[in-house]
Amino acid sequence: MSKSANYKRKLPILAKLLLERSDEEHPISRQEMQAELERWGLSAERKSLYDDMEQLKELGMDVQAKRGRSGGWYIGQRRFELAELKLLVDAVQSSRFLTKRKSEALIRKIEGLTCVHQARQLQRQVYVDRRIKTMNESIFYNVDRLHGAIAANRVITFRYFEYNAQRERVFRRDGAKYRLTPYGLIWDSENYYLAGWDELRRELRHYRVDKMTEISVTGMKGHEQEDWDPEGYARRHFGMYAGKPCQLRLRCENRLAGVVIDRFGLEVALIPDGEGHFTATLDVVVSPPLWGWLFGFGTGMEVLSPDWAVEEFTQHIRKIMEMYSSDKNSE
Repeated sequence: MSKSANYKRKLPILAKLLLERSDEEHPISRQEMQAELERWGLSAERKSLYDDMEQLKELGMDVQAKRGRSGGWYIGQRRFELAELKLLVDAVQSSRFLTKRKSEALIRKIEGLTCVHQARQLQRQVYVDRRIKTMNESIFYNVDRLHGAIAANRVITFRYFEYNAQRERVFRRDGAKYRLTPYGLIWDSENYYLAGWDELRRELRHYRVDKMTEISVTGMKGHEQEDWDPEGYARRHFGMYAGKPCQLRLRCENRLAGVVIDRFGLEVALIPDGEGHFTATLDVVVSPPLWGWLFGFGTGMEVLSPDWAVEEFTQHIRKIMEMYSSDKNSE
């Protein structure tokens, strides 16, 4: 093999060695580099290695030299810092929509973005209270397929299921296929939801991606999105439950101003109502999770209007009280 061909092989081998096995605490010595090159049938003189390191620098690698008895060369700045990789690993490990197997596969790939020594620090477990990994392995690929359909504005078809008490899949609409123009993916309560125009119901609806199966992208052009606002849509739907939309007017204690702003944003108008209260009119979809949210603040929040919402909330509270009534418990 010619000297030129050997040289072309030499730089990639040295680059791979540095990327995979070096950091500031673990520099690669001249002797280790020479041994690695010999393993590939290449030889390297001391002076040529210094020239090689300069060549790698010119190619954009942050090759640093450490002098002294345990000196050598190592990679300084990498594309991802170790702290950034730890955040990525934590996000993957704690993600509910990824299966255990897919989480482990992704973490192995993230470990490949640094050297073997730092990769050991990425082998960590993040405890998340009551976290249950999804059972649907296909969700990872379904999300990618849905992004493609959204970008191309194409109608998709799929079947949708729930689990029964026997942990069996029960398909909605008697197993018939749904047809939907996908508008956008929403991440809420640690689940992916797909929102879009239901071509059969002729209305805007959303579905949990991990409960969708047999997803197929058709050649049909999708329904126009018009004024689709994913942020507003997610804000209105508590727990992504469907329900009746309305302008809900609340009277709240001043101490709950931060709670309302956290949920509905700084643009929500808080109108003073006496010394200790304010009123707010919120664009929401009335559903059981909304009542649960309000109930959690006790007398700190009061529903003022519309009248039908006040009546529905009152009935909701009354049914709970009846379930725990003393007469029933004494039976």
